[in-house]
Amino acid sequence: MATNLFDDFNPISSKQWKQKIQFELDGADYNQTVIWNSPEDIQVKPFYHSDEFTKAANINTQASDFKICQNIFVFDVEKSIERALNTLERGAESLRFTIENDKIDVQKLLENLPLENKNIYFNFNFISIDFVKKLDTISIQKKANFYCNFDPIGQLAREGNWFTTSEKNNFETLDLLFKNTTHLNLLSVDLGLYQNSGANITQQIAYSLAHANEYLNRFSDTAKSIVFQVSVGTNYFFEIAKLRALRMLFDLIAAEYDSKIECHILATPTKRNKTIYDYNVNMLRTTTECMSAILGGADAIANLPYDTLYHKDNEFGDRISRNQLLILKHESYFDKVDNPADGSYYIESLTMQLAEKSLALFKDIEASGGFLKLLNDGTIKKKIQESANKEQELFDSKKEILLGTNKYPNKEDRMKHDLELFPFVKIKPRKTLITPIIEKRLAEKMEQERLELE
Repeated sequence: MATNLFDDFNPISSKQWKQKIQFELDGADYNQTVIWNSPEDIQVKPFYHSDEFTKAANINTQASDFKICQNIFVFDVEKSIERALNTLERGAESLRFTIENDKIDVQKLLENLPLENKNIYFNFNFISIDFVKKLDTISIQKKANFYCNFDPIGQLAREGNWFTTSEKNNFETLDLLFKNTTHLNLLSVDLGLYQNSGANITQQIAYSLAHANEYLNRFSDTAKSIVFQVSVGTNYFFEIAKLRALRMLFDLIAAEYDSKIECHILATPTKRNKTIYDYNVNMLRTTTECMSAILGGADAIANLPYDTLYHKDNEFGDRISRNQLLILKHESYFDKVDNPADGSYYIESLTMQLAEKSLALFKDIEASGGFLKLLNDGTIKKKIQESANKEQELFDSKKEILLGTNKYPNKEDRMKHDLELFPFVKIKPRKTLITPIIEKRLAEKMEQERLELE
């Protein structure tokens, strides 16, 4: 007969734990010493206890279903085909193609790839009805699930301009895409732009939901899903809670439209904390970020190679980044338990607090005229910049640490000879409708100073 070992111990209340901690602090103030405030203004306690637990988040996170995704930038079609076949043979379960223009022969690109029942994502820097109609036909022939990640609002936010001439024209084109296709998922929200630009987690969730709500206002009756392209940061438990809160709130908002539109999360580690010096540490950062994505319930994860900032795509970097996910899935068994965060008082508490704060900010955005209005008048960029400046100050003062960069740097490390890509913010003078939101890494200024001294 099985016995519960815990029956031999008396339960200890949260009050008793606090008294014990206070005793060990030897007179130091409990609130000042062991409680810290996150950038989202969430007080993080030293422990979480059942007698203070109020409500669990109602979220279904199918960790067993997450797919390992490979990013492929399509320039040379033949090389992209070879790379896709190779990566599928070596463990990838999904692909994300980035296509720059409609001159790419997409029929040739896809015709010999084994795509049946696979999720294939497409990121475009253009919008074309004829091109998308070809993809619709191919998806039917291949029995594949194609996600065309069209995000004209994200295009405006990132580039300062729409895909085409005007807001009205972009949404009319999207409407035609829905009318001329049958098997494609067409909408996406680039949440990664806000994260990589320095938005805190509450802003990331609220802005992406308000962003998505602009699409729901127009396409809730026709869209099958919205792909949230999420960048996952280094704050392990907060990032788990971020994905859970995002999914919970999106379902809540979609329900207001009586829509069954799916929240599909495609996660990638952030670039904001990545570095060119001591670059192997990037592997440790991306590993924990991928772990957060799995436990938070991402549908697919595309890892970043450790050298993605300064090297062109290469076989070694791809293999290492893919193997990180293969190890998590097949050797660390991260796919064996669904809803893995359920019952964690800490994660449940973070999820609910982030959800409450994000929903309040979302409501403020809607009351102020909606996301597009605030994006056009510069409010969104201003708020993100304020948050980014605070984080940059923490990094510059070494209160936020990147090992190998602002703490314990290797002074002998040299990188100038190894830069195949320009790893800093690129300035592209051009006429824009709005000032674009700019992605920037925390270590850029420090790295530029070090490069000048080599």
